[in-house]
Amino acid sequence: AADLAKMGYDVTIFEALHKTGGVLTYGIPEFRLPKKIVGYEVDKIKDLGVKILADFVVGLTKGVDELANEFDAIFLANGAGAPQFMHIPGENLNDVYSANEFLTRSNLMKAYKFPEFDTPIKAGKKVVVIGGGNVAMDAARTALRLGAKDVHVVYRRTKEEAPARAEEIAHAEEEGIVFDFLTLPVRILGDEKGNVTGMECIKMRLGEPDESGRRRPLPIEGSNFVMQVDMVICAISPLYHVFSPNRRQTVPASLWKSACPFYYKHMRAGIVPPVD
Repeated sequence: AADLAKMGYDVTIFEALHKTGGVLTYGIPEFRLPKKIVGYEVDKIKDLGVKILADFVVGLTKGVDELANEFDAIFLANGAGAPQFMHIPGENLNDVYSANEFLTRSNLMKAYKFPEFDTPIKAGKKVVVIGGGNVAMDAARTALRLGAKDVHVVYRRTKEEAPARAEEIAHAEEEGIVFDFLTLPVRILGDEKGNVTGMECIKMRLGEPDESGRRRPLPIEGSNFVMQVDMVICAISPLYHVFSPNRRQTVPASLWKSACPFYYKHMRAGIVPPVD
């Protein structure tokens, strides 16, 4: 948006949430990226003449066809923030969160400033985060700041193969977060009230490389064990947001395979699909 504005274009950003900044605002914790910095960058974009409309869900507030009649081109930058779960038993229990929801509640609702603000979430005393990426580190460190006494990060591969940056893992370790590598959750346990009481895991070993080039984790038979936890945060790779041209219509269940034909079908009409 900023680059286009500098080139002389009239640019409008449609933001689905009530605050601008995208993942910089709702996804990255305050202790890593102060929101004042994000606000400063947003103000710089506004100073270039870019208009930002918040609480505007494209496809619901207005459809793509309507916008196409108002603009010469549309760039879709809706991101890859759709949460993904492991599809194991117990994921429907209370206090099982996606990292996306957990961090959004904390960052947008200012839980990180508790008790100055009434926290909208309460971290359990024994929290486990599933995943090995930067988002998992953010979720684990946020849980500590919300009052958790014991935080574990469970990852099915080794530390060397974790996708998180080395410095992010180091910061988490410095704060006392425990890493359980070569460990895979198989089910989440709960009580009669539907509250999390534990998580059953199985130990893994590394086999031959898979399509990613990393050695494939394989379960070790008979190595199951139970971790006593009262909160689970799933921070595995998020899915791409399916962009619906009109959210009043049914969105296909298939993600990438259904999204791509729509994008490329409309490219000639000035709708530019997202790229990374």
